[in-house]
Amino acid sequence: MAEAEPEPTVSGAGHRLGAPETLGISTLDPGHRPPAMPPGRQVTIRVRMLDDTEELFDISLKASGKMLLDLVCSHMNLIEGDYFGLEYQNHQKMMVWLDHIKPIIKQLRRPKNTILRFAVKFFPPDHAQLLEELTRYLFALQVKQDLSCSRLTCNDTSAALLVSHIIQSEIGDFEESQCRSHLLNNSYIPDQMPLIDKIMEFHSKHIGQTPAESDYHLLEVARRLEMYGIRVHPAKDREGTRLSLAVAHTGVLVFQGQNKINAFNWSKVRKLSFKRKRFLIKLRPDLNSSYQDTLEFLMASRNCCKIFWKICVEYHAFFRLFEEPKPKPKPVLFSRGSSFRFSGRTQKQVIDYVRESEFKKIPFERKHSRVQYNTRAQHNIRLSPLPSPRHHEVPEPAAPGDRVESPLRHWKDSVVVSAEDPALSRITRASPYHQRNGHEERPVSRPLEESRSPARPTNMDGPNIGIVTPHQSVSPSHSLGLVNGQKSLDLCSLSPDGRQPSPLTSPLLNDACSIRTDDEDDVRRKRFPTDRAYFIAKELLTTERTYVKDLEVITVSFQSALAKDEATPDSLKTTLSSTFEPLHRFHTGFLREVEQRLALWEGRSNAHIKGDYQRIGDVMLKNLHALKPLTANLHKQSEILVELEKAWRGSRRLETLCRDFELQKVCYIPLNVFILRPLHRLIHYKQILERLCKHYPATHVDFRDCRAALADVSEVVDQLQTSVINMENFQKLLELKKDLVGVDNLVVPGREFVRLGCLSKLSGKGLQQRMFFLFSDVILYTSRGMTSSNQFKVHGQLPLRGLTIRESEDEWGVPHAFTLVGQQQSVVVAASCLSEMERWIEDIKMAVETVKSSNGPSTDLLMSDLNDNKCPEDSAEAESEDDISTPQTPSERPTSHRGNTMVHVCWHRNTSVSMMDYSIAVENQLSGNLLRKFKNSNGWQKLWVVFTNFSLFFYKSHQDDYPLASLPLLGYSVTIPAESENIHKDYVFKLHFKSHVYYFRSESEYTFERWMEVIRSATVPASRGRVLNSKELHVH
Repeated sequence: MAEAEPEPTVSGAGHRLGAPETLGISTLDPGHRPPAMPPGRQVTIRVRMLDDTEELFDISLKASGKMLLDLVCSHMNLIEGDYFGLEYQNHQKMMVWLDHIKPIIKQLRRPKNTILRFAVKFFPPDHAQLLEELTRYLFALQVKQDLSCSRLTCNDTSAALLVSHIIQSEIGDFEESQCRSHLLNNSYIPDQMPLIDKIMEFHSKHIGQTPAESDYHLLEVARRLEMYGIRVHPAKDREGTRLSLAVAHTGVLVFQGQNKINAFNWSKVRKLSFKRKRFLIKLRPDLNSSYQDTLEFLMASRNCCKIFWKICVEYHAFFRLFEEPKPKPKPVLFSRGSSFRFSGRTQKQVIDYVRESEFKKIPFERKHSRVQYNTRAQHNIRLSPLPSPRHHEVPEPAAPGDRVESPLRHWKDSVVVSAEDPALSRITRASPYHQRNGHEERPVSRPLEESRSPARPTNMDGPNIGIVTPHQSVSPSHSLGLVNGQKSLDLCSLSPDGRQPSPLTSPLLNDACSIRTDDEDDVRRKRFPTDRAYFIAKELLTTERTYVKDLEVITVSFQSALAKDEATPDSLKTTLSSTFEPLHRFHTGFLREVEQRLALWEGRSNAHIKGDYQRIGDVMLKNLHALKPLTANLHKQSEILVELEKAWRGSRRLETLCRDFELQKVCYIPLNVFILRPLHRLIHYKQILERLCKHYPATHVDFRDCRAALADVSEVVDQLQTSVINMENFQKLLELKKDLVGVDNLVVPGREFVRLGCLSKLSGKGLQQRMFFLFSDVILYTSRGMTSSNQFKVHGQLPLRGLTIRESEDEWGVPHAFTLVGQQQSVVVAASCLSEMERWIEDIKMAVETVKSSNGPSTDLLMSDLNDNKCPEDSAEAESEDDISTPQTPSERPTSHRGNTMVHVCWHRNTSVSMMDYSIAVENQLSGNLLRKFKNSNGWQKLWVVFTNFSLFFYKSHQDDYPLASLPLLGYSVTIPAESENIHKDYVFKLHFKSHVYYFRSESEYTFERWMEVIRSATVPASRGRVLNSKELHVH
């Protein structure tokens, strides 16, 4: 009997490049699915990935090359796939790129025997233009390949530095014996042995770098090399001198050996063409140039000319055009020349698409693969080698009258092993890491250093997900695990051939995971209480869970980071410890009591028969009495902020440590906000007790306790009200200081933040987007530079003393325009809409009136090197190019900055936020489980959702240490779905912004009302009357 063709060996590293059980392209975008496949005979295409694993894709021969590339990118959850391509060796033994437009059958003569290579096709000048970390990781793999095959040549020092960053990402921090052994067993560059000592020397300087940071530094070094991204094509000049031609983002390059001897910029090239073996470059007339009008190069054959001409056309279109060129009309009789054109998005379209889409840039986590492999290899894990089928199919369009199946069905058929297969049903596999929703689930017996917080009680509301640990015996029932409600293979972390696992995982939220059925919801509603008081008490439970997690950010994560820095003042460590650790211990016990009471209330034991447990006031009264001594020093929270600010100024190392900590996933909001959490939590207790007292009749058994607890917490809140307002303002000034470049003394006594947002400033170059910051004494206007720091550069200031405003719509012919007339200069600005203009004018007028009757701080804000009167206003685009073109070594690279802060969201959404909006938002925090549905999906996905800081943060469960994704709400509208949207469910609200639509479903009428209330507080700007009423609620 003939043997079956063996499946390609797929290493653990391949899991980072493809998670077949996830269909999402990014955390919040459900719109991408494998493209519909044209009818016709299917063929299996073998694609070799950048980590040398091979994947099989089933696709129709009539499908285009673009369809296959989209399928590969969809399999890898890759958004910026336009930088990549598929190359193969044609029948003439020449490497060519798969054409996007032509059908596969016209390009591959023997598809089954052809291996396509997934590779980087377009190399941008700066890796900072790559917005996704996964894209940068794939570029790092390409650099690693180019180094090993001598395509990327450089001197020994650069080669050693590049290799040191590669091994830092693979084995982690430097340890001499391990590093030397690793280099002896692995070759990264030809003739590596003489450079081992130099590589180790560089590696010892990278201690503390994460794999993602190592990728960044690797690309930073590589992009400065002359041969970075260069693929040479042999040619000769008219004199017969051997040369090489190449194409880059700047234009056509000429090499002699490894040295670049000439470059023809796109702006100088008028036309590129070829005629037989001759490649022709027509230049634009230039009196200062000694070159001829047309340059001619001789290549080996006509096909060589055509291949190079095609890649030149594609490079020019990708980097120079704003949008994809339109196809030329077909001639009626005769065709002349090639009909080839660039097909796909240009670089500008890719960047705009990623920025405008609602993506949260935490799509995966890079890890040290070799270290994890060695650690797991020490366990006695019995693995049954199972050749995992890696076929990825494209769903066929349904015929008229046929039942249309979801993309999940087709994907499931291609990656799920059926239990009916007798050969496969006997095979069992176990893995210490199980992939669920594209996110690695940690085993129970994980190492101590991997656990940030102590073990938490089982989530009573969350999905019950079983985990197979390395110490469990593996039975046949474990071989096919339930993932997303579907039977699927558990992906093993160790490949059959023993290769190391991958450092890349992809925790994606997609509409194919955690699907709940209507029957499950009905059963749940019948089982749990429906009393409004129960859901108010449940809000206390859910928000307390989030609050305890927030306290752990300070008591566990931040204090652990400070402990590693000897420069941190002991007084700061002592203050943080003495303030937050007692709070954390108290609220952990309080949370345990609330969980126990809710469990009894829900009837999970026989205690509910007594009828004495369906209340929460007694628990709150007892614990608020115990909390009172701990709140005595809460008015000193501002001292912690001041001390932390002084420590930052005194130690550059501590400042870097705090900035790096804010970039960690666990610090999902600004660090200073966590410090003020205890103050805001008291306000939340008061709001919950007010709702309980309003709901209960005076005769209810729980009313007296709730009223007494409300009196206690109201007394504390009233005492702290002034401190809360002052500390919120101080915290906001400190946060804005990090977002601004060019401000020397923003945080001064007496200065208050009023509003920030986008306005269009009228200058000699027309209307240009600017970010305006209104304070109690001055207005700053800034522009955003496209650097890794994402900060805003200050252009000028307008003191409020003596400032007047006049509407200028008729004067300049610009809608919603008004002029700010200062004592020294005037600025004409335009708002995005009438309501925005009215809000700005109202706040500016009020600030001007206030500054007239007060002795405010000095308005001498700007540093000496920034003088708005001497420096004409430049466009943001010009500044961006200057920032990008400035050469910087990796050590001089600006400190990374979180790009999803409130300032950046206002910039992208072209809106504004006031201090009043912020105060209301922090008082309206909410947590809990919601079901989410996308516009075009069928199932509902259960998520733990936290609302804070004008954003929704999505978690898999309340026990997660950090969110998987977030959705900034500024600019969104919240409504109830219309009948035409066919959402036939109760308690559903709809969030929409432009083309982005999300549906969320709550469990009760009360939770529905609360979510609508808090989200409107972030999406609907506050009026002054509304804010004053809100503040008056806290004064009795």
